[in-house]
Amino acid sequence: MKLDVIKLDAGKAGTIDLADEIFGLEPRADILHRVVRWQRAKAQAGTHSVLGKSDVSYSTKKIYRQKGTGGARHGSRKAPIFRKGGVYKGPTPRSHAHDLPKKFRALGLRHALSAKAGAGNLVILDEAVMAEAKTKLLAKTAKELGWKRVLIIDGAEVNENFAKAARNIEGIDLLPTMGANVYDILKRDLLVITKAGVEALEARLK
Repeated sequence: MKLDVIKLDAGKAGTIDLADEIFGLEPRADILHRVVRWQRAKAQAGTHSVLGKSDVSYSTKKIYRQKGTGGARHGSRKAPIFRKGGVYKGPTPRSHAHDLPKKFRALGLRHALSAKAGAGNLVILDEAVMAEAKTKLLAKTAKELGWKRVLIIDGAEVNENFAKAARNIEGIDLLPTMGANVYDILKRDLLVITKAGVEALEARLK
């Protein structure tokens, strides 16, 4: 697959050959769904908690005698059937993470990249470098290029000035190659990858 390479000033910077086994696959929704579920489950805090029978603050004294009252037999008021009693089998703090094979995760990333390329929402940038960390300048450039909800993937390291300029602009996110993931790619309307990012992704996924 061949794509044009652009500069930040929208000028042409030649073309680039993209590997078909990474950018030319037929996207499968089931693979993308599994990887996104794995990512979101791993990120879930899991701090939900309720008070059980042993946690609520009540006396443990038997509330009335066992027999002769005509009522059901009860022990303490901590029982779940009473108002303000302990919750039975309620949620407790736990990890929601589950395992997903490394090869499957890599496959999901290939399909996410292919989905953007197939939909025409992939742009190859010559380099994401700025001489000064000027947010106003980058915001103007993004507006001229028509970038609204965009994820930019750079090489192993991102340019410090570019990162500083981008972090205050709503709708622009910047990641190094190792941070590239299915959820962030699918969440944005446009995917922008630098030439260094393409090389690093191809080396990572081949």
